[in-house]
Parts: sequence; C-alpha cells; structure tokens
Amino acid sequence: MSNNKVAIVTGATSGIGLDVAKRLGQDGYTVILNGRQDDKGAEIVKELVASGITAEYCGFDVTNEEAVTANITKIGEKYGRIDTLVNNAGGLGGRSRFEVMTTEFYKNVMALNLDSVFYASRAAIPFLKKGEHPSIINFTSNAAWNAGGPGAGIYGTSKAGVHSITRALAKDLAEYGIRVNAVSPGTIDTPFHSQIKSTKPEVFASWANNILLGRLGQPGDVSGVVSFLASKDASFITAETIQIGGGQALGI
Repeated sequence: MSNNKVAIVTGATSGIGLDVAKRLGQDGYTVILNGRQDDKGAEIVKELVASGITAEYCGFDVTNEEAVTANITKIGEKYGRIDTLVNNAGGLGGRSRFEVMTTEFYKNVMALNLDSVFYASRAAIPFLKKGEHPSIINFTSNAAWNAGGPGAGIYGTSKAGVHSITRALAKDLAEYGIRVNAVSPGTIDTPFHSQIKSTKPEVFASWANNILLGRLGQPGDVSGVVSFLASKDASFITAETIQIGGGQALGI
C-alpha cells in the first residue's frame, strides 16, 4: 500500500500532460506517466525524480483495450489504490471532411479521444474505490460545443462524447464517492500547435486577439485547475466541465 496518493496521467510525455504530471508530483502524488515514447518517458521520469518527485513511466497505447486494462490493473495492484486518473491523452488525429472520410480515420479519432477514456476509467474504478478523495479528470475541448474547425468534425464529435461520458461516469460513480470532472482547455501554447507556430507565426500570434484575456494559455494554466479538481478543496464538485480558455468561448 502506497503512503503517497497515486495519480495516473495518460499522454504525459509532452505538453499539458507532462505539466499536469509535474504539478501532481509537486502536490505529493506518486505519479505514473503514460505515453508511447518509452525512451522519452524514461528520460522524463529521471528528471522528475531528480527534482524530488516520486514518478514512474508506464508505456502503453491508450487505444489498445488489452494494454490499457493490463497496465492500469498492474499499477492499481502494485500500489493498492488509485486516487486520481487524468485522461489527458488525445489529439486531432488529422483533418478530413466527411464526404471523403475513411472509416479507419473515423475509428482512429474516436478511439484516441473517447474509447481511451472508457478503457482507462473502467480499469481504474476498482482501485479508485480504495483511493482518498478519488476522482477522474477528463480532457474535452471547445470543439465539443462548436463541432471543431474545417476537417475536425470527428475530433469535435469525439470530444462531445468525452463531455457526456464525464457526466455519465459522475452519475455512475457518485455512490462510491468518486468524482468525475473535465477540463476544456482553449488555445494553449504547447507542441500541439508547433506546426502552425513554425510555419505561420503571425496566424498563431493572432489567435490571442480572440481571447478576452488577450493572451494564449500556458500549460500551467491547465495543470493548476487539474490540481484543484483532484484536491480535497474540490470535494463537492462533480460532473462539471471547466473551460480554461481566457474567455475564448465567448468570442470578442
């Protein structure tokens, strides 16, 4: 049985996921970082441990049902509990208009953003029941409401599913005292946007003009909210989705 609280963060080898893992580590959690780049994962864990954080890396593909179940069960059994599951892994998966969209593309995007939340949550529930102030924190997107930009319709659809499964899980797990919430980051300055940042820096910079607070988000803007949602201070918050977009959702 671990003395520290235990947190699993999927997709934690870069961007927001990595910042969330660091923050929860600083909060005193034993953090298990998931990813698909094993070398990078091992390197990151070394850095985190050197900075005083208790961390380990667990490499698996969140779209692979068997791998998710086996690895999360192994983590739960090793520590005797899971206190926080952060379903951060996800992505655009490319762009495609519906008329020319392949079934494979559709299934891949849905698997990455929605199936992954189902697989990980299902596997973690028996161990969350043994946790302290246990919770699941999912990642949705503005695209869940506005259905995404050109070619991102299935991304938007998958994230709308995440919004809904968050509330459904919250209903299902309330009797066990397990809270389930989501965060919906706006435009955050991470490697997710690296392509447009390097090829069209003026377009990237102009995005701040559509944000009420007049700047792009930083990973810490998101990890701070995740830290709060995982904490005892949020013990009466469940089934919520918190927009972290500097007022972007209102438009200007």
